[in-house]
Order: sequence, then structure tokens, then C-alpha cells
Amino acid sequence: MNNRLTCTNADQRGMPPDPAENFQFTGQRFFRIDNGRITGQLRDVAYQATTTDFWGSMAAVGGPQTYVLGGAFNCGKAQPGQVAAVSHGCPSALFKGVNILNTTQEAGR
Repeated sequence: MNNRLTCTNADQRGMPPDPAENFQFTGQRFFRIDNGRITGQLRDVAYQATTTDFWGSMAAVGGPQTYVLGGAFNCGKAQPGQVAAVSHGCPSALFKGVNILNTTQEAGR
């Protein structure tokens, strides 16, 4: 398969109480990859899976040179929302067979 998708700064929605349950992430930046080259930025993208299926679909992990640290000013948990800075980092990774959504289409807009 020559068409791929890349994402930076993913945001988790719906943290499951059981790790095997479904989860969904949106991201701040998604890019389409065709034949190994980034060909454009995409909008309204999310991906979803079960935890075990998601991690089982990992096909490759980038080296130390691909590591990026990201963060946000609030953790986005609880009602009312908690105000606490959070950060996370990860190397580039390749996942195959993950369900990709167009969030605008899914919302019926």
C-alpha cells in the first residue's frame, strides 16, 4: 500500500475504563503520504481502535532522531475541566490497518 497518513500531536477522546475497549484520537496535524512522500495536510481526521488491536498493528518505530515532545496547557479530563499542563513525547511509528475517520462526515455535516 502506497497511501499513508501521518499525525502530530494526537488528542485522546473517551479514555476507556478497560484497556481493551475502543478509543478515538484526533490530532492537530495530519498529513497524507503517497509513495513515501508527504503530499498534503488533511483536516477533520481521527483514528480509532481497541488498545490491543492498535498496538498489535504497529509495524515500525523510528529511531531517536524522530522523537518529538509535545504538550498542552490543560489535560482535558473531568467536568469541570482540570487546568494542568501536560506533555508527552514519542518517536515516529508506523501502524497498519487502523480505522481512519473523517470527523466532519461522521458528524453528518
